Amino acid sequence: MSNVVQISNPAPSGGLSLGGVMSAVGQHVLDKQARDEAEKMNNRPIIQGLAGHVRKVWETNKRVKQNVEDRMLRSLRQRRGEYSPEKLQQIREQGGSEVYMMISSAKARAISSWLRDGLLANGTEKPWTVDPTPLPEMSPEKMQEAWVRAEAEMQLLAASGQPIDMRAVLKQIKAEITEEMQQESREVAERMETYMEDQLVEGGFMQALSECLDDFTTFPAMVIKGPVVRKRTTAQWGQGIGGAWEVTTGEELRLEWERVDPFMVFPSEGAATPDDGDFIEMHRLNRKDLHAMKGVEGYSDSAIDAVLDEYGRGGLRDWTDLDAERASAEDAVTSSENSSKLIDALQMWGSVPGSMLVEWGMSEEEVPDPLAEYEAEVWLVGRWVIKAVLNPDPLGRRGYYKVSWEELPGMFWGNSPMDQMRDCEDMCNASARALANNMGIASGPQVWINVDRLPQGEDITNLYPWKIHQFINDPMTNATTPPMGFFQPDSNAAELMAVYERFAAIADEVVAVPRYMSGTAPGGGIGRTATGMNMLMQNAGKVMQQAVAMIDLHIMTPLLERLYQHNMMYADDQEIKGDVKVRARGAKSLIAREAAQARRLEFLRDTANPYDMQITGIEGRAEVLREVAKNLDMHTDKVVPKAPTQPPLIPGARPVQQAQPQGQELMNGAPVENAFPTPPVGM
Repeated sequence: MSNVVQISNPAPSGGLSLGGVMSAVGQHVLDKQARDEAEKMNNRPIIQGLAGHVRKVWETNKRVKQNVEDRMLRSLRQRRGEYSPEKLQQIREQGGSEVYMMISSAKARAISSWLRDGLLANGTEKPWTVDPTPLPEMSPEKMQEAWVRAEAEMQLLAASGQPIDMRAVLKQIKAEITEEMQQESREVAERMETYMEDQLVEGGFMQALSECLDDFTTFPAMVIKGPVVRKRTTAQWGQGIGGAWEVTTGEELRLEWERVDPFMVFPSEGAATPDDGDFIEMHRLNRKDLHAMKGVEGYSDSAIDAVLDEYGRGGLRDWTDLDAERASAEDAVTSSENSSKLIDALQMWGSVPGSMLVEWGMSEEEVPDPLAEYEAEVWLVGRWVIKAVLNPDPLGRRGYYKVSWEELPGMFWGNSPMDQMRDCEDMCNASARALANNMGIASGPQVWINVDRLPQGEDITNLYPWKIHQFINDPMTNATTPPMGFFQPDSNAAELMAVYERFAAIADEVVAVPRYMSGTAPGGGIGRTATGMNMLMQNAGKVMQQAVAMIDLHIMTPLLERLYQHNMMYADDQEIKGDVKVRARGAKSLIAREAAQARRLEFLRDTANPYDMQITGIEGRAEVLREVAKNLDMHTDKVVPKAPTQPPLIPGARPVQQAQPQGQELMNGAPVENAFPTPPVGM
C-alpha cells in the first residue's frame, strides 16, 4: 500500500506519527476521507433537492410512458414473430398449431430497404447538401471595396475623356462584386459540405441512421442524438529512424452520433419533441464507463468515486420494471450475474432552479439569478448527482431528434407500421392456425369404434394397412350395427385461405406498402404490363416519399443545421465559415435519382454535336460526365480526368473561339450581324 506524507500533529486516526511532526497516512484513509467528503457534499439539502427533482421528473415521465411501453413490447414481439406469453398460453390450452406468419416482419424489411436506398444510397450519394446563399449580404469591407473600384473606374474614364455615368459605373461594379461574392459563397459551401461530410463519416452518423431505420419501422418513434463530443484514442502510422513504420497513439475530441433506444427515452407529458418539457434518457453503464467520466468538465470526481464504491460491486438495476419483459421478447440473458455488472444512470434535460446549480458549484457568471430557471443537464446515479451543467446550445436544443412513421400532432409517440398492421396480423395468424389445425384433422379419415365390443388387450391406437380388427359378439346389440366406422372430416382450407388473403390485403392497404414493392407480382389487372406496373410503383412510392420527407424534416434538417452552427462557433478552420444553407434531399433523392441519371445521359446524347460543343465546351461536358461516372463506383477523376489546358479538337468541330467580334454571333458556322445590340455597361 502506498503512503502519502502530510503535515499533521497529532496523527489522524489510522496514520503513523513520526516524532509528532509528520504522519504517513495510508491510502485507504484518504479514500475514506474522500468518500466522507462526497457523502457530506451529496447530503447537503440543496443537492438532495437536485437529486429529488430529477427523481420526481423520472417517476412522472416513467408513469406517462407505461402504455407506450406495452405497445412497444407488442411491436417488438410482432417484428420477431412471437406471441405474448398470455396469448401463447391461451393457444396451448386449446391445443393445435402455434404458427406465426411474420407478415409485419416482411413489411418492415421492405420499408427499411426502401428507406436505406433513398437515404443511404449505398454510399454513393449523401441525403443532404450545402447550398450557397443566392444573394450574399455585402459586408462593409465589400462596400468599401466597391467605392474604391468605382473611383478608380471613373478616374480612368475621366483620363480618357469619356463621359462619366456614375450610376452605370456603380451598377457595373456592384454586379461584379456580387458575382465574386456568389463565387466565394459557392466555394465556402463546397468546403463546408466536405468538412461536414468528414465529420459525419468519422462520427458514425450513417451507421446510426441505418440502425434507427429499424426502429422507424418497429416502434412508435425513432430517436437519434448528436453531435456528442467524445475523447477517442487514435493510432497514426509514421516512419521512424531507419525508415521503419511505427505506430503512435494519441487522443482527440470527436463529434459522434448514435442511435438512442426508444425503450430508454422518457419524454414528459404533453411533449411533442425531445426539446419540450423535461426529457430523460436512461443509460446502462459499467465501471469503465463511469471511470472514464472522471476529470471531464462538469462531472464530480468524488461523486463518481462514491458511485463506484457503493454500486460497483452489486450494480444498480432498480429503475424500471420493463427489463424482464423486454429480455423475454428479445431472448436476452437475464441472469443476476449479467445484471450485476451494469449501473443505471439518468440523464435529465430540463428546467432547474438556479439556486440548485449555484450550490452545485456554478459561478455567478453562469447563474446570475439564483431564483430563475435554467436549462440544464443533470446526471443522477442512485442518490448521487454526478453531473450538473448548463445546456451549452445557445438555442436551448438538446441534441435529440425523433420522427415517427405516422406523426400524431402534438404527441411524441406516433404510430408505427406494427401498430397499423396489428389487428390484420392477428386475424391472419388466427386464420393460419385454424388452417393448420383443420388441414391436420382433414388430412385423413377419422375412426369410431364401439369399445364395448373390443376383446381384452386390443390396441386401437395403432392403425395401418391390412390390419385385422377383432371384435366380440354382443347379444344385446343389433347384429346389423357395425363395431367400427370411418368418416372424412370436412376441409375448410379454401375458406380459411380466403380469409387469410383478405386480411393480408387489408394490411397492405392499412400501411400503404403493397407486396409488389418488395418484388412480389401484383397478380393480374393493370400490373400485368410494364407500364401498369410502373404506375403502381409510382403510386405506392408516394407513401415512401412521404416517410423520407418526414425524416428530412424532423431528423436530417435540424441535425445538420446544428452541426453547421457548431462548426461556425467552434471550428478552427476559418475557410469553411460563411453564409450557407444546409438542405436535406432524401425525398428528392428517392424520387428523382434514376430519372436524373437518365436525363444526364439524354443531355450527353443530344449535345454530342459540333454546335452544342461550342456552347458547353470540353469542361462543361466533362462536368456532366463526372456526375454520370459517380454511379460507377469507381475513381471519378480517373474515369473523367480534369480537362487539359488546351482542349483537343472534337472530330468535325472547329476550335472554340476565345473572343467574337462585338455585335456578331456564329450561326451555322458563319458570323452574322446580331439582331440585338450589346447592352451598355451596367445594364
